[in-house]
Amino acid sequence: MNPTESLKDYKRVRTLAIRSLFEIIEQSSEGTVIVDRDANIVWMNERYARRFGLNSAQEAIGRACESVIPSSLLREVVRTGRPILLDMQDTPKEPLVVMRLPIHDSAGAVIGAIGFALFDELRSLSPMLKRYLSMQEELASTRSLLRARQTRYNFAHFIGTSSASLEVKRRARRSASADSPVLLLGETGTGKELLAQAIHGASPRAHKAFVSINSAAIPEALLEAEFFGTAPGAFTGADRKGRAGKLQIAQGGTLFLDEIGDMPLPLQSKLLRVLQEKEYEPVGSNEVLQSDVRIIAATSMDLEAAIKRGEFRADLYYRLNVLPIQVPPLRERLDDLPALSEAILEELRSQHELNHDALDLLGQHAWPGNIRELRNVLERTALLSDDLLLTAADIRAAIGTFTPVTRALNPHQEPLPQETFSQARARFDRHLIETTLAQCGGKVVEAAERLGLGRSTLYKKMVALGIAESQ
Repeated sequence: MNPTESLKDYKRVRTLAIRSLFEIIEQSSEGTVIVDRDANIVWMNERYARRFGLNSAQEAIGRACESVIPSSLLREVVRTGRPILLDMQDTPKEPLVVMRLPIHDSAGAVIGAIGFALFDELRSLSPMLKRYLSMQEELASTRSLLRARQTRYNFAHFIGTSSASLEVKRRARRSASADSPVLLLGETGTGKELLAQAIHGASPRAHKAFVSINSAAIPEALLEAEFFGTAPGAFTGADRKGRAGKLQIAQGGTLFLDEIGDMPLPLQSKLLRVLQEKEYEPVGSNEVLQSDVRIIAATSMDLEAAIKRGEFRADLYYRLNVLPIQVPPLRERLDDLPALSEAILEELRSQHELNHDALDLLGQHAWPGNIRELRNVLERTALLSDDLLLTAADIRAAIGTFTPVTRALNPHQEPLPQETFSQARARFDRHLIETTLAQCGGKVVEAAERLGLGRSTLYKKMVALGIAESQ
């Protein structure tokens, strides 16, 4: 075969292939439309015409494509010369999957465009779309779960500059860098969960989930499933797909066990295994899952007394009590009341302020509900008061049952027999300076600043009282 015949044969095959391809797509598609360089329709098949409410395809000839197909993008294809291979197009009936291609002349110039409606009602793409939508739902669920498991609080939210508050924050910050269990001890309402979130947020696990579970808030029969998760069909009414437990959700992050003193004894032994062996089995499963979580536990219960009563396992207590942090009640950090009150009123977006008498009264109440009770009282006071300046009367009305603080007299403040005023004052000054120096690690400058004294003044008092600088 000579070159000329070969070229003719190539062109003939190419032309036949193009015509065959067009016919196959046109016949199998839900609609076909062709437009010229001005995006006016020059051809349309009958199926497509009926879909857009025309009696025949002839009614569409010569009309702008958008006047027949409102959502058409064929004009954009003609203008840019770029195809739109797969797109969703709305129609008066169901959405269609469409393909739009430019048409070129022999010189390569765009002279029009052709559009194919490939699939009707997405039937042909159903398996792919179903899988895609399933993946999208799973991704959205995971993102939502992670957002829900992010911490809201950091150490700045633990308000207070008293020595008790500063010591709590110091220990909590140090525990953040470790991976050992933390045990938060303190009365209800003292801010234990806030501290747990702050520890997680400052730890290397901060980018993972923070998951909280309250042992006292979940029925004992459901607590094990909530904690470890369930295998598919583990019991009557269980999810056929199984259910992830809090341990699995917290994988790589932090699991906060609130009110752990109320955890049933059988579950305590299983938690001990998680802490020691780093593994667990979902309810109804023989599969052993690996656990990588940091445990922070909290309780308002006296665990040592619970151990003596046989209500808490001693081995679990010792495993949890690696980094204990005693969170003081509000009555032991009354110096923090002004800052706490201001922060709470700001959080409530209130314009109210407390006068001096109101602050004094706050400092006389024992706050059995701690910071949670303080927030409740301030919110109630702000809602009931017509004045922006809150008084002691407003506070007393909002507190309800007033519990006065019982202040134990410091032994160093009690007068000794036949002790003069000067001697008692010197003894008190010595105790105060020695205590402050000890809290500041012997740093005189820091102790002077805390006592509100100049450095030279503190040195003079130390010399007069016989206090060595090494203290």
